[in-house]
Amino acid sequence: MTSNTDRLEFASKTAREAGALALEYFADLRSLTVRSKGVQDMATEADVNTETVIRDAISRQYPDDAFLGEESSDSFAVTDAPGTWVVDPIDGTQPFICGMRTWCISIAYYSRGRVQIGAIYDPSNDELFAAARGEGASLNGSPIQVAEVAGVSEGLVSVGYSTRVTPEQTLGPLGRLLRSNGMYHRSGSGALSLAYVAAGRLIGYFEPHMCAWDMAAGELMVLEAGGKSNDCLPNDQALIDGNLALAAAAGVYDELKSIVDGDI
Repeated sequence: MTSNTDRLEFASKTAREAGALALEYFADLRSLTVRSKGVQDMATEADVNTETVIRDAISRQYPDDAFLGEESSDSFAVTDAPGTWVVDPIDGTQPFICGMRTWCISIAYYSRGRVQIGAIYDPSNDELFAAARGEGASLNGSPIQVAEVAGVSEGLVSVGYSTRVTPEQTLGPLGRLLRSNGMYHRSGSGALSLAYVAAGRLIGYFEPHMCAWDMAAGELMVLEAGGKSNDCLPNDQALIDGNLALAAAAGVYDELKSIVDGDI
C-alpha cells in the first residue's frame, strides 16, 4: 500500500512540473485563447494542458485512483476507487490572464473520507507548500505554522467571492469583519490564500462557496500547520457540490466563525 509520504513526494514533483509548463504560457500571454465558462470564470489552453500533464502523470503512477480536475469536472462521478486526486491546474486563472502572479497549482489526494495529502506550488516565487495528514506542513521543506494571534485585528483575513452565491453572502461577513477592526485581503487564488494562512502570512480565509479543487490541499495545510477549519470536505458528495470554506489560525478561528455566521 502506497504511503502518504510517497504520494506527497509524487504530488510535489508533479506540481513543480506542471508549474514549469504554466510558467511558459504565462511568459507569452498574448498567444493564449481565453474563453468564458461563466461570469468571472475564465479558462485558457494553459489550464487545460496543465491539467492534462497532471492527469497523465497520475494515470501512469496510480492507475486505480480516480481524478477530479477543474477543467474536466463535468465528467466526474464518485466511484469505489481507492482514492481521488483533486486538482486545480491553475488556481487564479483571472490573475494569470491579467499578468498578475497570484496563481498556483493545487494537487490533493482524498481517501477514506479525508484529504490525505496536499501540494500547492507557486511557480512565480518557486514556493512549494506541502502537507500530509498527521505529519505537519512545510514550505520548501521547512516546517510552517499558523500565526500566533488572538484577534482579527492582528492581521489580514483573505476573503474569497463566488458567483455561485449572492453578493450579500460575502458582503455581510466582510462588513462584520471591518466593524470588528479586521482587515481583508483578496488575491484571486483561494488555494494560495489558504497556503498563506498555513504559513502564518494571513490569519484566516473565508469564502461562502468554494469548489473542492480550490480548497482540498489548502485546508489540510492549515490544519497540519496548527490551524482550524469548518471541515470543508466532510464527505464524498462535497467533492461534487463544494462547500463554504473557513480556515484560520487557532487563536482567531472562533471569532472569525462568529463573524461569518453573523453572531457578531
